[in-house]
Amino acid sequence: MAEVILGISAYYHDSAAALVVDGKIIAAAQEERFTRIKHDASFPRHAVKYVLDEAGIPFERLSLIMFYEKPFIKFERLLETYHAFAPNGIKSFITALPVWIKEKLFMRKMLKDELTKLGKLLCPIQFTEHHLSHAASAFFPSPFNEAAILTIDGVGEWATTTIGRGVGNGIEILEELHFPHSIGLLYSAFTYYSGFGVNSGEYKLMGLAPYGNPQDLQTLSFIKKIKGQLVDIRPDGSILLNMKYFDFATGLRMTNNRRWGKLFGIERRTPESEIRQDYMNLAYAIQHVTEEIMLKLAATAKRITGSKYLTIAGGVALNCVANSKILQSDLFENVWVQPAAGDAGGAIGAALAGWHITMKKERIFYLPDSMDGSFLGPEFSEKEIRQAMNRYETVYEYFTNFDTLAVRVATLLNDGKVIGWFQGRMEFGPRALGNRSILADARNPEMQKHLNLKIKFREGFRPFAPSVLEEDVDQYFNCSTPSPYMLFVCDVKDSLKIALPPDYATLPMMQRLYFNRSSLPAVTHIDFSSRVQTVNRLTNPRFHRLIRAFKELTGCPIVVNTSFNVRGEPIVSTPDDAYRCFMTTGIDFLVMGNFLFDKQLQPEHLKTAFPKTFLKD
Repeated sequence: MAEVILGISAYYHDSAAALVVDGKIIAAAQEERFTRIKHDASFPRHAVKYVLDEAGIPFERLSLIMFYEKPFIKFERLLETYHAFAPNGIKSFITALPVWIKEKLFMRKMLKDELTKLGKLLCPIQFTEHHLSHAASAFFPSPFNEAAILTIDGVGEWATTTIGRGVGNGIEILEELHFPHSIGLLYSAFTYYSGFGVNSGEYKLMGLAPYGNPQDLQTLSFIKKIKGQLVDIRPDGSILLNMKYFDFATGLRMTNNRRWGKLFGIERRTPESEIRQDYMNLAYAIQHVTEEIMLKLAATAKRITGSKYLTIAGGVALNCVANSKILQSDLFENVWVQPAAGDAGGAIGAALAGWHITMKKERIFYLPDSMDGSFLGPEFSEKEIRQAMNRYETVYEYFTNFDTLAVRVATLLNDGKVIGWFQGRMEFGPRALGNRSILADARNPEMQKHLNLKIKFREGFRPFAPSVLEEDVDQYFNCSTPSPYMLFVCDVKDSLKIALPPDYATLPMMQRLYFNRSSLPAVTHIDFSSRVQTVNRLTNPRFHRLIRAFKELTGCPIVVNTSFNVRGEPIVSTPDDAYRCFMTTGIDFLVMGNFLFDKQLQPEHLKTAFPKTFLKD
């Protein structure tokens, strides 16, 4: 009888569930996709039900349930931290302690109470350490039998960064950096000070960084002050934070705003306010420092493991620019990053740790990896799509031949239309990889602005990713390896670049933003980089076929690919989610399976039936 392990991450942010059957990842999903609450931290009841239903396995058949961290050790860290900083933090302590005593300290009972709502609990519940979950999520799905493992995030129990080594079905943690000295919290502090949301706005800070002027005296001063006053960076990549500048250990904010204002000469940016060049330079400075730290950590991982390969997980592993610097350093022959690198991916890591470490089961290798393209979420049949749409009395065209549909959609893209693309199983992790995507023509110079302001309702400076046929990527981008999960950036080829004016770096932000920098303006960031997704014919045949149809029509094997959602909402999961997003944004056409919906042909009453609102994240 098959061994079935359920992995759960919950109660901080990005709750998720994953199911592993005889060592194979069968399904995984984030709770936010079902509740429609972005970064939902609640017990992943809907996600657990989904993964069991996907596998066709009743709850009572579970062999083991693994939770992604150890709450008692986390509580120990909370108490010791408040004791170390006393009497500072008394307000935060009074706020946090009752929650811990009432709920989190009794996590096993909380989990049992939630799980028994799903069925009769017949298997044990075990807890693995937070960073071991990250390490397992990085190493076990990778294609490597032996590799160095680097995990970097805000904080787990005590650890904020670990270096380990994986061999076969085992993982050994070799070095740890402990709270409060955290690369993830350092980056989040700058996210907060720049006016973006912690745990949601870090990617905005990364996208803003290229607008900073690396030669500006202010930028150089910021870098010097960060390294001289805020953080002591050791040769091995470990860090010590100067805690008099930070409030996250015991306070209710990330930074001591008064001291930061005095140090940097600028006040904390008010969210949603104008982004001045000061904050662009500050974003560049912390991105530069973060890359330096991560490169040092990678070099240390190489030195102490001697491995040819590196695997990475933890929230900071979503910093694709830093990942690329590690890849380009040639420290390792190859680098593999977990596509669900944040806490949601801890559910997969916990389940795999249960299989390989607790049960001591050997690994089965899959190529290119065992994540199945990260397409691990729900899928909807043609019958389910038709039933959902018939409830709305929608108008659609059905194609019996997908190749014919692909040609039609390629023609629409070439005509400047924006397409909502809903196919197959939903992605696990923060990136849309061609199954829950909004697509457009990368050659259109107006598309970046149009997508940000009219479709996604988000900041105009945010860049978009190109999806390119894997076999054609080296003709357009300087990529040394496939990038199926959008976790590396590559520069566009010199032959595609357009010369910039001499005063380009001093121009106002919007002028720089809308200057055509290459023949692929919608996906070329301000520094000529692109967060590339390479599309493999075997991993995602439908998306590959669409892009191939676009290439056959236009000669260009590239489309813009951004997540199918609006700002502040999770990526769409169901046909209802997709149709609502389609009807409340500027998306021109929606494709679900073999169904094509034209916005102009939808009944008039449906054009006003859905509230046109979005949340600020």
